[in-house]
Amino acid sequence: MTSVPTPIPSRTQFVLEGIKHRILTGQLTPGQALVETELAAQFGVSKTPVREALKTLAGTGLVVMNQYKGVTVRMVDADMAREVYDVRLLLEPEALKRSVRRGASLGEAQDALRRADQATDTAERSLANREFHRALYLPCGNPLLGRMLDDIRDQAALVSAVAWSADPSWESEAAEHREILRLALDGDADAAARALHAHIASFVYRAFPEVLADVRQEEGQP
Repeated sequence: MTSVPTPIPSRTQFVLEGIKHRILTGQLTPGQALVETELAAQFGVSKTPVREALKTLAGTGLVVMNQYKGVTVRMVDADMAREVYDVRLLLEPEALKRSVRRGASLGEAQDALRRADQATDTAERSLANREFHRALYLPCGNPLLGRMLDDIRDQAALVSAVAWSADPSWESEAAEHREILRLALDGDADAAARALHAHIASFVYRAFPEVLADVRQEEGQP
């Protein structure tokens, strides 16, 4: 018998989304302690929904629970970036290729791109960019593939938030997004997938040069 997922109570969901938003917009920084009593007071709830929200965030990889140090926002380093972006590089271009070949509507990707261009702050732009990528891979025709990419979305967004705080690169990424969408709308699945692969790779290599050095070493490149 297939089990039905237990819905998250509304207060827990409220706290979950609030903490996630603060993490992904840099209000809560990597390594920062997350104290249940403080968060409960800030959100106007008891400690129970906070505790449950933190457990869920630990499951998605945004926070770390330690018996001695308590709960902290996950630290971002080259190893984490490489793990997360390696999965994206393997799966996301293939998902986009399938979306294009299926003739899937990319209207939501166009809308997300417009919202990113019109965004007035980092939070709005970050959320719009996440939705742009999701709108490219979700209609790939393989729900499992879509869920796998959804599972690492938060971790990828955390990596991005840290990278953008050190070196904002919105304009170049927006231009790459427009080119990816143009190729996809033209029906050129292979070219769109290549452009998406290059876009993802260039971001992580630019933000974490040590990742590129590791890749070159593995491939025997100078």
